[in-house]
Amino acid sequence: MTYTFTTLASPVGELKLVAKDSRLAAILWENDKPGRVKLGPMSEAANNPILMRTSQQLQEYFAGTRNHFELELDFAGTDFQKQVWQALLTIPFGETRSYSEIARQIGNPSAVRAVGAANGKNPISIVAPCHRVIGASGKLTGFAGGLEAKERLLTLEGCGWSGAGRMGDLFGH
Repeated sequence: MTYTFTTLASPVGELKLVAKDSRLAAILWENDKPGRVKLGPMSEAANNPILMRTSQQLQEYFAGTRNHFELELDFAGTDFQKQVWQALLTIPFGETRSYSEIARQIGNPSAVRAVGAANGKNPISIVAPCHRVIGASGKLTGFAGGLEAKERLLTLEGCGWSGAGRMGDLFGH
């Protein structure tokens, strides 16, 4: 299967939006580690309908007018990873969860580290909001887009983050 992609300039850097048929398969970061998300061959196709919808919805999200995405997703991963990624989709806009809370939610409370590893492999960043998962202490932990991007996303969502109030500076408003 061939994947199609387009790019989107955003307040957190250039994002690569990837589709598989009519579903969103990935949102990759500008400085993403090679191989973090395993995909097949890709060709550029900015006119792909799902990529156009994704781009529009992300622009609305960054403008502060959208807090929920309405996109068909195609998660490629293990059953455990997919279970974690589905749990990410249940974290409400403006809220955070710890890795241990996600582990309990999926019925495997001892799998905190495995949840962290699956979170790090989330192929559909922002839409499947892995940025809303923080350490049990409330500290920011690893993020494929970098901790600055994670803080920006949490600030945008008004998560009560310590940097909250700096949103205007972070987003140029």
